[in-house]
Amino acid sequence: MTNPTQIQMILIINADGQINFLLERIVKSMGYMVDISTTTSDVLKYFSPSPPALVIVNESLISDDDFSWVKDIRQQFPLLPIIIYSDKENLKMQKEELRKGANDFLYPPITRDEIVSMISSNIQKTISLKNYIILESRRATQQLQARVNELEALIRLGRSVTSSLDLDEVLRLIVDSAVEVTGSEEGSLLLVDELTGDLYMRASRNFNNDFVNTFRLPVQDSLAGSVLRTGEPVILDEGTPQKIKTAYLVHSLIYVPLKLKDQVIGILGIDNRHTRVSFRQKDVLLLSTMAEYAVIAIENARLFTETKNEKNKLDTVIGEIEDGVLVLDQDQRVILINQMAQQALDINFVINPGVPIQAIVENQELLDLILNIETKVSHQIEITATNEHVFSVQLTPIHSVGLAITLHDITYLKKLDRIKSDFVNTVSHDLRSPLTAILGYADLIERTGEINDLQKEFISRIQTSVQNITSLVDDLLNLGRIESGFDTRKEMIDLETIIQHSVDDLYSRLKSRNQTLTVSNQEKIPPIFANQIQIRQLLDNLITNASKYSIEGSTINIETIVEKKQVILRISDQGIGIPSMDIPFIFDKFYRSGNISKETPGSGLGLAIVKSIVESHQGRIWVDSTLGKGSVFTIVLPLIE
Repeated sequence: MTNPTQIQMILIINADGQINFLLERIVKSMGYMVDISTTTSDVLKYFSPSPPALVIVNESLISDDDFSWVKDIRQQFPLLPIIIYSDKENLKMQKEELRKGANDFLYPPITRDEIVSMISSNIQKTISLKNYIILESRRATQQLQARVNELEALIRLGRSVTSSLDLDEVLRLIVDSAVEVTGSEEGSLLLVDELTGDLYMRASRNFNNDFVNTFRLPVQDSLAGSVLRTGEPVILDEGTPQKIKTAYLVHSLIYVPLKLKDQVIGILGIDNRHTRVSFRQKDVLLLSTMAEYAVIAIENARLFTETKNEKNKLDTVIGEIEDGVLVLDQDQRVILINQMAQQALDINFVINPGVPIQAIVENQELLDLILNIETKVSHQIEITATNEHVFSVQLTPIHSVGLAITLHDITYLKKLDRIKSDFVNTVSHDLRSPLTAILGYADLIERTGEINDLQKEFISRIQTSVQNITSLVDDLLNLGRIESGFDTRKEMIDLETIIQHSVDDLYSRLKSRNQTLTVSNQEKIPPIFANQIQIRQLLDNLITNASKYSIEGSTINIETIVEKKQVILRISDQGIGIPSMDIPFIFDKFYRSGNISKETPGSGLGLAIVKSIVESHQGRIWVDSTLGKGSVFTIVLPLIE
């Protein structure tokens, strides 16, 4: 007799009261409760809250129309045993009902032993099947859990490799994970000692510290060495312990290579020294994946160390440079700044990388230039710090990086320049009177009497030399007045009108060389706040230079553009051009380009005067030139609303 651990219910579906009485007595004697239904129409109510342990149903209550309830029960309770009670044995009917879901059949004459045996065997089959399913589910779950553990270990490794720069910590985690997911006893990660060429343990699990510290394995004539040489994994599974080295014997072992590109840089291994548990091929694959993480970690650590060392070198170099250095990214955020740059910009707080330039630069002229600088075009301006030091600021765009800014302290040079200017002005003033006298006496000589041709030539040379010196003195005086701010008168002026006056006055010069001058304005130019005399002098100097250094019959073009609260003036020619090595110096006083003939007249002050005028108007000037094709001088002057 079946003795269930808890009282279960057996459902009898039968319209015959005598049969029901008999079955109920037998079932109850087995220790089960009994529910009886005389119809199949509401049979599902007996399955709540829990299903019966077994169902006995009379065949007479089953037809093709109402057998659907069995299908419904089978879908919800596939293991529930169903016994069909029939008045007579019918093999054809049995096959059909077995197909529909029946488990067993009961025929008269009914005996107690037969009923007990049939109920017990069907319930026991169900219990056995349930236990089998539970066992298989548990086994499948264990396999699935093992796979989940492997994946979780790989995920942890991936996170560690990408988030940690501590190589020792990452390699230790890799070895720990290798041991845990494979169920091995020990794990190790071997690298090559660059001094001896032997393998040593960089990370380990379950090895004695003294053993790890003294572990050295030759590459030649060793199992690990063969992996290092061939780049192929090794799996060892022996009945008797195999020697890896002295006092290191294993029953089973896996070594997989750590490959960086085509080079093997180390070995990841696991082993069993005490138990005869074999490793499988999937362990090799899993270990190989972990070895790839180890390679990434080692390479990341190497690159980080190299980058850190290079950064330290760069910081040292930049820190020792006497000039200020400031580098911005393409979004005008600080990449690096040295102490000299902080002093020049009067920054007395810590600057962290990524700070917007607007947060640290107060000089509006410099800030506007940084924010509006044209790509691939270098610019240079001078700024005065709050401590009255003057800095020459060079801004150089760098492709795919941003902008490099250097600040060179030129305070001492400015002081010398002022002293020199004062001296030149004094000398120039002192020279005016004797030069005027020399020129006057040269004119009087011709009136004193007859002179021969040679004397006339000498007098002409005297007059030309004096005129050149006088022109030089005038240029020096003009430059001195501009630099000293002697003439600071400014008013709203019409730039187009001044350009036209300059063109008209230089018409004869241009015509004598058969040169054409064109003026193009993209739009009406608003009035600018400027010194009219100085702007006219600026135009005269640039147009005269363009004519002087261009061939006869060439074209000179003046173009004006209004853009972003500023007017841009470009004067281009088809002249001899300027060598690239000379471009940084052409605005210096007395500097003349190396490709200009000595016979070509000029003091070397014209462009210095132009630059001084532009800077006195808070503007900027630069030149783009191609040797043999011509030059383009660009001037940017601010517009005042």
